[in-house]
Amino acid sequence: MFTYPKKVMSIAELVENCKAAQLTITSDEEAAELFMKIGFYRLRGYAYQFYDKQTKTYKSGTTLDQILQIYRFDKELSHLIFRFITEIEVALRANLIHALLGKYDDALILYEPAIFFDKNLFWKNMSKISSEIVRSNDPFIMHNYENYDGQIPLWAVVEVLSFGTLSKIIKNLQRGPNSAYSIFSRQYSFVSSNGAHVNPTQSVLSSWVQATVVLRNRCAHNSRIYNRSINVAPVLLDADKTHSTSRYNGLYHNLMALKYLRPDDKSWETFADELSRIIASYEPYINLKRLSFPEDWRTHMQLNCGM
Repeated sequence: MFTYPKKVMSIAELVENCKAAQLTITSDEEAAELFMKIGFYRLRGYAYQFYDKQTKTYKSGTTLDQILQIYRFDKELSHLIFRFITEIEVALRANLIHALLGKYDDALILYEPAIFFDKNLFWKNMSKISSEIVRSNDPFIMHNYENYDGQIPLWAVVEVLSFGTLSKIIKNLQRGPNSAYSIFSRQYSFVSSNGAHVNPTQSVLSSWVQATVVLRNRCAHNSRIYNRSINVAPVLLDADKTHSTSRYNGLYHNLMALKYLRPDDKSWETFADELSRIIASYEPYINLKRLSFPEDWRTHMQLNCGM
């Protein structure tokens, strides 16, 4: 059996190890309680920016409370984002149903390969859809088992799909001026820099949805957002692009995707106001560059920017 090379430390030893690495801890008991309740390893994720790997010490003046405040900020931010993505996801489901029924007037249209661009991807998605239907014990699924020979209509299927599967369906819809996708994309139109009303292309809108799925999953699983790159980059409208030379995609980019996918203007304005409040509450402890926010980030939170 392989033996892990690092020593397993007790909570008390972890506290002493942090103090030896020059992290300021005012109360050993409070530090031990935090490590028990939150976990030393999780808290350490918020301390990376203060830690010197070469000297294996924390930067002068770094305190455990400072790290705790960043953790609390990240937690509040994650909860806010998750709530707003829930609204976006519900609207995406409703808009997809309306677009497909508006075009085809067929309750079983989701099972028709002809409405999808990539047939191979269609069948892969059908496998996923089938497993998600089987996994569901929702009454409306059982109702169709019992009364319609197991034929599940579009509006029932869409309600049991995972957000990831939903995004794959949107990405694979046939495109064109009279397609279901063209109806769907109208719900996410924007005003271009020359004042024209534009429906997003499928690749652009899909990038927004996919980035939102990734961010949603991070929030749902309580993963750290602060000081962390996000590996899916949505396409930004010209007015929201930044001049950052960073090779990492951060939260700012994904927040712009949420703006583009907002269910309505009021919901975004409420979200943006709450975001500003949280940032102001933790301003002494956080660095917004760690979230890839540009200096003029408040401008980009406004709906007349990039829309």
